[in-house]
Amino acid sequence: MTALLSIQHVTKVFGGLTAVDNVDLEIAERSITSLIGPNGAGKTTLFNCLTGLHRPEVGEILFNGSSLIGLRPDEITERGVARTYQNIRLFGRMTALENVLVGQHLRLQSSHWSAVLRTSRQQEEERAAREFGRELLDFVGLRGREEVVSTNLPYGDQRLLEVARALGSRPLLLLLDEPAAGMNPSETERMMDLVHRLRDEKGVTVFLIEHDMKVVMSISESVAVLDYGEKIAEGTPEEVRANERVIEAYLGPEVAVEEAAGNAVD
Repeated sequence: MTALLSIQHVTKVFGGLTAVDNVDLEIAERSITSLIGPNGAGKTTLFNCLTGLHRPEVGEILFNGSSLIGLRPDEITERGVARTYQNIRLFGRMTALENVLVGQHLRLQSSHWSAVLRTSRQQEEERAAREFGRELLDFVGLRGREEVVSTNLPYGDQRLLEVARALGSRPLLLLLDEPAAGMNPSETERMMDLVHRLRDEKGVTVFLIEHDMKVVMSISESVAVLDYGEKIAEGTPEEVRANERVIEAYLGPEVAVEEAAGNAVD
């Protein structure tokens, strides 16, 4: 498969601490890739480098063959990269639909004067944006919640709303930072199903950080592992799960025991 995102020798340093250390990674187009590792391993820092919040000291980041280094976050979004965050960042006083409309603002063409004068073009664009927003809410499973203030939604629905808002910019690549964090099993299943449909129905490439190993092993085609900022492993979920360095640094010996028990049963 063609690489949509190419991360080449990326290093990010804060003071004397190397948060991301010479990381190389390629994300295939229309794939689902997970990034795992202990807390403080550099996962979110790497996402911040990809989205323009941090500029790496060393390395290159290519998206669709073009460099993202030095671009502002909004410019990277315009190129086709969107993200969600580990901590929910919805606009709490806005409705679900209004939150999704905010996610579309970079794709709107009307000028400020058109908005002030309420021209026919501006009104048509607003109508289309609202229709698209409702489609996105329906897609993530929030039909009928359009006018609910976001803070009044259940926690799991707020997570889904964040995905809908990110989809408003029509991304080619969606970065999800711990999308299943804090969810109950039912909500987690909904999120896993949504990730699959993002790829299968929308053609969106998904790159996610996740600590729930059941989620990672169930939905990922490829898994990369960071430890102290260094990539220590990469491969299929099965390959990573059996990797001794990964077991030692992150998964723990109980995973190997479970794997052996499962194979014995099989």
